Amino acid sequence: MSTPADAPVRTRVKVCGLTRPDDVRAAVELGVDAIGLVFYPPSKRMLDLAHARELRALVPAFVDAVTLFVNPDPAEVRRVLDAVQPDLLQFHGEESPEFCESFGVRYMKGFRVGAPGLDTPEGLAQHCSAYATASAWLFDSYSGGYGGSGTSFELSLLSGLHGATARPLVLAGGLSPENVGASLAAAHPYAVDVSSGVEDAPGLKNKEKIRAFMQAVYLADRDT
Repeated sequence: MSTPADAPVRTRVKVCGLTRPDDVRAAVELGVDAIGLVFYPPSKRMLDLAHARELRALVPAFVDAVTLFVNPDPAEVRRVLDAVQPDLLQFHGEESPEFCESFGVRYMKGFRVGAPGLDTPEGLAQHCSAYATASAWLFDSYSGGYGGSGTSFELSLLSGLHGATARPLVLAGGLSPENVGASLAAAHPYAVDVSSGVEDAPGLKNKEKIRAFMQAVYLADRDT
C-alpha cells in the first residue's frame, strides 16, 4: 500500500478559455481540475455574464471555476463574483497585491515571464514575492496580449521560485499534448494551464486534444 511519502505525483490541470457547454462537459469528463472563464474584452474567448453563468452551472463539485481578469475595474470583478460565483479569481495583468486581496476571495496571480523586470530569475522571484497571499503563481509567456498566445518561455527563469516562501507554481504558455511532458519534467509545477494547445480555434476546444493533453500529463507524472 502506498504511503504519503511514496504516493504518485499528480499534476493538476486547468483548461482555460472555454466558451461552449459541450467543451465544459468534455473537460470535466476527462478529469480536469479547473476550468477558466475569460473576462478580458480584447480576448476572442471573452464571455458575457449570462453565458458565463450557463457554463459555470455545468461545473460539478470538486472542479473549480476560475474567472480570469486583466487590469479590471473593481466593479467588474464584483459583478462577476455576484453573477458567476467563481471558486477562484485569476488576475493576469499588473494588478497590485492589495487589489487582488481586496475581494476577500482566493486568487491566483499570473506573471508574464520575460516582460521588463521579469526577464531574469532574480527579478521574477522578487516581483512574485509581493504576492505572498496568492493561492498560486501562474507563469505565462510575455507577448503583445495577455495569455492565449500559444508561445512558450525559457523555463530556467523559474529557477529562483522554489524557496520556502514560494506559492504553488502553475505553468502556462504554449503548452500542448506534444510538449507538456517535457515541460513537467523540466519545471515540476504544481499545475498546468492550457488554452490554445487544445483548441481548433480561439475558444473552440477539441475533446480529443484535451484527452491527449490529460494522457500526456498522466504519463509524465507516472514517470516522475
